[in-house]
Amino acid sequence: MKTIDEYMALPYRIEIVPDAEEGGFVISYPELRGCLSTGDTIEAALANGEDAKRAWFEAALEDGYPIPSPATDEDYSGQFKLRIPKSLHRQLAMQSKKEGISMNQYCLYLLSQNSVRRA
Repeated sequence: MKTIDEYMALPYRIEIVPDAEEGGFVISYPELRGCLSTGDTIEAALANGEDAKRAWFEAALEDGYPIPSPATDEDYSGQFKLRIPKSLHRQLAMQSKKEGISMNQYCLYLLSQNSVRRA
């Protein structure tokens, strides 16, 4: 069994979002169900989040609650199957052929472009 400090050192994913209703920011650790905190600034939210994460680990260890490991890239194969309408399949195939690349490469390009726009 790991110690609290060992759990604290693991790379758990952090989400920080503005709190539109109260102001400030909400921080959460999606892999640690229910572990969240707030702060008036991002820095305060991060500091409060570290305190919340430590308290979450303490309570989990005390209650014998299983602590999940952080997700890693090895947890994902890089593949997924997607069913799409035939008309969209045709459009993607035609556009990828026009670009001179495979449809998989073209779809990866489109997904990457969308991801960059959202970041």
